[in-house]
Amino acid sequence: MAVILNPDASIVETVRTGLKRTGGYCPCRLERTEEYKCICKEFRQQIADPNFEGYCHCMLYYKRKDDVK
Repeated sequence: MAVILNPDASIVETVRTGLKRTGGYCPCRLERTEEYKCICKEFRQQIADPNFEGYCHCMLYYKRKDDVK
């Protein structure tokens, strides 16, 4: 399993600017709760799921599954 930044630099810049503006909370969410502090609870749970592969809610991070052969 690997968690990487989105390869699209413009998305990374936009989200990081939003994170600075919100004090580290997901800029895509209206509520400012610990649940939405980056890396958000939703994505931490997705990271823990061995079958999940995809982006976090704001698309800053991407989780790849290990290729087990």
